[in-house]
Amino acid sequence: MANVNYLLFESAVGFSLFEVVHQADTVGLELPEVKDAMKDFDKFGKMVKLRSFNPWNSAAHGLEAINLISEGIMPDHLKNTLELNLPQTSGKKSKIVLGVVDKRLAGEISGTFPGVQCEAADTSEVVAALLRGIRTHASKLLKGLQDGDINRAQLGLGHAYSRAKVKFSVHKNDNHIIQGIATLDALDKGINSGAMRVREWYGWHFPELIRIVSDNGTYAKVVIAVGNKKSLSDESIDDLANVLNQDEDKAKAIIQAAKVSMGQDISDMDLNMVKDLADNVSKMADFRRILAESLDKKMGEVAPNLQVILGTPVAARLISHAGSLTNLAKYPASTLQILGAEKALFRALKTKGATPKYGLLYQSTFIGRAGPKVKGRISRYLANKCSIASRIDNFSENPTRRFGEVMREQLEQRLEWYAKGIKPMKNTEAMDKAIKLVMDDEGDMDIDTEMVDSKTADHVAAESSKKDKKDKKEKKEKKKDKEEKKDKKDKKRKATSEDVEMVDAPDAAEPEKKKKKKSKSKSE
Repeated sequence: MANVNYLLFESAVGFSLFEVVHQADTVGLELPEVKDAMKDFDKFGKMVKLRSFNPWNSAAHGLEAINLISEGIMPDHLKNTLELNLPQTSGKKSKIVLGVVDKRLAGEISGTFPGVQCEAADTSEVVAALLRGIRTHASKLLKGLQDGDINRAQLGLGHAYSRAKVKFSVHKNDNHIIQGIATLDALDKGINSGAMRVREWYGWHFPELIRIVSDNGTYAKVVIAVGNKKSLSDESIDDLANVLNQDEDKAKAIIQAAKVSMGQDISDMDLNMVKDLADNVSKMADFRRILAESLDKKMGEVAPNLQVILGTPVAARLISHAGSLTNLAKYPASTLQILGAEKALFRALKTKGATPKYGLLYQSTFIGRAGPKVKGRISRYLANKCSIASRIDNFSENPTRRFGEVMREQLEQRLEWYAKGIKPMKNTEAMDKAIKLVMDDEGDMDIDTEMVDSKTADHVAAESSKKDKKDKKEKKEKKKDKEEKKDKKDKKRKATSEDVEMVDAPDAAEPEKKKKKKSKSKSE
């Protein structure tokens, strides 16, 4: 490994460039003497020398620079610093070795400055040790700083950087959707298991009730209202009807079934236990209903187009599986199609079998309504529309449901096309229709009218250039066809002329043969 000439130190107070005066090799770093020298400022100060220190102009300037560096982009402030302080070399004969903390930033600097070879702390132990020493003694090495300045700058910049990373719009936040759908799934499991226990436990006392009331939450409420079946009478119809959403027929059926029930008696203690369990199940069912309504409303604000196409549960599960709506918008349609079937995909790749056609999208009604032979095709088409809808929802400041409604109409038409052969709407027609609906809604969505207008000069120029290219191609193809036809005719003429010569040749040879025969007869 080449010797490190310079070190770039990125701190909370600014960029600093150090020149390496003396460095130990990779083997020598493990020696106790070298480790002690790294910790001692008097000895470490002789290894490096401050070449340049450029502090931030403001806190906002520092936050912007750190955000760029975290993405592997070199800020202009850093570029100017390196241009002024690094020796100018072409990089053909010799290069300057610069030690950097971030590997991505090292690649960016090497690409910008051909004469600079960057060594990252991840790949070079020497660079990591020297930068660690600079970080330890930064308050003494950097000039013009007082005690505690670096710590205060680190605290302020760390808080600002964290706030910028987690900053979000309260009305457009998909974190609540991810947590909401996870809670909804957990509640479904809890309600199902609790309702099953209530049905089996209370079924020993009143088994006929299961046939009359099928819903889990309603069954739990009826158990609380009925209690002991012997206490039911004709006067209990109104109380049962209130629990059953004013369904008096079911209330009468419950009372009639209680009179002829085959169940056994139940003690007061057991009945109280069953009621407590039923009360918990009914509360979970009520909370589940409230959470579902809240999730439906939240999806309408965050991803309305995806909600229109898939429905709230499936769309929320897609967002949750992807991690965020932004991640889902970045996925191609092929990835979105098999999202949720990763295990089946890797198993198929490992065994060289058939890959899955759908993942979470299988829960959509469009897959269920499609025929067995076209499920894969409609799944691919549905994934395409969901990918478009997620991008519209994610990158629109004021998303609208119009695009989702038009794309859902396309999906319905595609199902009819597979079943009856009716030609569906084209994508250009669908987008034009959606944009017109949005414009009719008095600007629910910010749209660039110049991009919407298909008669713009750029569009016309592009169409004319395409037509010119097509015309040129057609002319070339016609010329080629004519030339090929001429070649074929010439070949036919040559072939016919050769045949005629071959036919004439035997006729000319016949008199010679006759002369030979005559000469032979005369000699005889």
